[in-house]
Amino acid sequence: MLLQIHKSKIHRATITQANLNYVGSITIDKDLLVASNILPGERVQIVNNNNGERLETYVIEGEAGSGVICLNGAAARKCEVGDIVIIISYGWMTPEEAKTYKAITVFPNDKNELV
Repeated sequence: MLLQIHKSKIHRATITQANLNYVGSITIDKDLLVASNILPGERVQIVNNNNGERLETYVIEGEAGSGVICLNGAAARKCEVGDIVIIISYGWMTPEEAKTYKAITVFPNDKNELV
């Protein structure tokens, strides 16, 4: 049996853009992706602390050092620029792997820079 376990988290990032006319996804600064071990194309859950919305989409890599956190397409309706979000990824693991796996959590500052 495989369990779906919390793998990585970007905790309390700030939405910098919402692009309704894009095909879909969330664009995330490459520096945050590398630090959190989240890959382009990976499925993530976004939790909006301002309005309680939760949604799932996939990741697009943004420019390193840009601080970009942009919800694209229909997901852009679930947030506003300035909203605080938690971005979570999950991985499938055996119970044995899950017992020893240490999730990675990144805590960006209010400009989405690594601290």
